Amino acid sequence: MKIKKNLKNTLFDKTLLITGGTGSFGKELIKTLLKSFNLKKIIIYSRDELKQYEMQQSEDFNSKKLRYFIGDVRDLPRLNLAMNNVNLVVHAAALKQVPTAEYNPFEVVKTNIIGAQNIIDACFYNNVQRVIALSTDKASSPTNLYGATKLTSDKLFVAANNYKGPKQTSFSVVRYGNVFNSRGSVLPVFLSQAKKNYITITDKDMTRFNISLKEGVNFVIKSFNRMIGGEIFIPKIPTFKIVDLAKAINEKAKFKYVGIRPGEKLHEEMFSASDSSHAIEFKDYFFIKPQSELNGWTMKKYKNQNKSENGKEVKKGLTYNSYTNSDYLKIQDLKKLIKEND
Repeated sequence: MKIKKNLKNTLFDKTLLITGGTGSFGKELIKTLLKSFNLKKIIIYSRDELKQYEMQQSEDFNSKKLRYFIGDVRDLPRLNLAMNNVNLVVHAAALKQVPTAEYNPFEVVKTNIIGAQNIIDACFYNNVQRVIALSTDKASSPTNLYGATKLTSDKLFVAANNYKGPKQTSFSVVRYGNVFNSRGSVLPVFLSQAKKNYITITDKDMTRFNISLKEGVNFVIKSFNRMIGGEIFIPKIPTFKIVDLAKAINEKAKFKYVGIRPGEKLHEEMFSASDSSHAIEFKDYFFIKPQSELNGWTMKKYKNQNKSENGKEVKKGLTYNSYTNSDYLKIQDLKKLIKEND
């Protein structure tokens, strides 16, 4: 990625903590930061000791700048301890599987909602400068518990800017869709099934947004520099049909249509028609501005900080969803992506 001088300054000699740091996103973020940015320290905060051990054995994470911290976002005292002298936080920890959330609802509430508030409280307590929470397209007009908990989390982080008082901590959200070939995504499942010459598809018309791990990481890093606090940043990314992904893997495989799972959407959405009155469009991204300006947020202030970018209000009633999105990946595009991620 091209690195602007002011972006380097935002991260230079800073200590960053990432929750869920042993996940697919966390690993890619850490590799990118180690390669391109001179941070003082990166703290990996997660609850899985085996994944932390495996990371420590990998050459990709052989750096004296890394610190490993066992802990759960449900544990506020542990978060307070981990965030001592931390400047920046990326909150990536969450329970994300839709069927799991439907059958274990309060466990998801404890991690995705109570955990989010714990992050906010710990950041205030430790005077963290900037915080970005990762969200999902399922948080827009949610139809499942996972989406509902992430929408609640988004609102907690946005609202935190309103009651921070004299503290300098700023909170923003990054929302995007399906991460191609990440752990728990559809691609590894399809690839495994294709070896047995069959692929299970929920619905032939289903669509999803798509973003690579690198694109997601770069967008989060750029958002650290763009943010004032209270924005929900949304990248402009392509869409694919689930059935086209299956065809790109093996057109000769037997497709078994199994129906939409509990809480699952046919098409995903980044922002709804109701959000459109607060959405601002730029060349390669949108953001939803805070509906309340009690925290001092103004479009003028945002433009002054981001002098090279000019945004415009989107048409009222517009929805940014995976069905009407004009940028579609064709089967040939998907084959290329699969090969690149092999």
